[in-house]
Amino acid sequence: MIVQMLLADGRRLPLDRLPDNVQLKLTRELAQLRLVDKGTVDAVASEFIEALDSVGMAAPGSAEAALRALEGHISEEAMARLRIEVGVGVADPWPAIVEQSKDTLLKIMDSEATEVAAVVLSKLPTARAADLLAALPGADARRIALAVSRTQRISPTTVHSIGVALVKDYVSTRVGAFAAAPAPRVGAILNVASTDTREDLLAGLTEEDPKFAEEVRRAIFTFEDIPHRVQPADLPKVLRLIDNSDLITALIAGSAGSEAGAAAAEFMLDNMSKRMAESLREEMAERGKVKKSEGEAAMASVVTAIRDTAERGEITLIDPDGEEE
Repeated sequence: MIVQMLLADGRRLPLDRLPDNVQLKLTRELAQLRLVDKGTVDAVASEFIEALDSVGMAAPGSAEAALRALEGHISEEAMARLRIEVGVGVADPWPAIVEQSKDTLLKIMDSEATEVAAVVLSKLPTARAADLLAALPGADARRIALAVSRTQRISPTTVHSIGVALVKDYVSTRVGAFAAAPAPRVGAILNVASTDTREDLLAGLTEEDPKFAEEVRRAIFTFEDIPHRVQPADLPKVLRLIDNSDLITALIAGSAGSEAGAAAAEFMLDNMSKRMAESLREEMAERGKVKKSEGEAAMASVVTAIRDTAERGEITLIDPDGEEE
């Protein structure tokens, strides 16, 4: 009745802060209200005011409210751990799970119930899911794949709860300043740097810290690496995302550059439709030479398109150490 009185008075109440079950119960109670005599309204209002007068202090009242109150007053690491422990404030736990290493995902498949493993498999990009199934013993792979058929009626709430539980058990909650490790961060920068800058910096790193330099080299993916990192069957999926002008510029620059760059350009032309390759060769001949800066920018855009496509799970890159990513 108090809520109805306040709403009728035009007040904006922060009811969304209440737990979902309380919001549902309150809504159902409001739906059952009919005409109430003035004496009852006055009695309820008086009782409510007396209850307010006796309140000495108001506490958050829920884990979620407590976390909101403490935000900015405790460390980010503690906040992250608490959010996972109480299962609140985790908008979507699944990206953190999907990003886990293959070993961690295999551990989940081995340790958790079949239905949970099936939910995890369903959440992974298709390429990663296929790679994970291939790494499982045949019987386990078949059991989990069959369980996917039983996930049709699982509610979003249940899937969210499973995700929160898995994050709590398998995902580190330590909050770092950077999402990626040092070598991949430097590698990502050098991917789009000019050739001269990249080679000069790598030479310096090799002198200062050979081990770190080697990690950076493995993290680098340049235009010249395309034949060794991209599967021929995946190339058409990438080509349709690249601006035609950038593609032509990149092919010209690659062909006119190092031997490895020319091999990469030829690899791309050989693994597209014959008609498209002939058309591109004609346009390359008409275009002629390109500026070094324009060529390097175009080659970087090709590499970026490949990387983005791989990160979306649409293609699987070949790992430089011999395994697929």
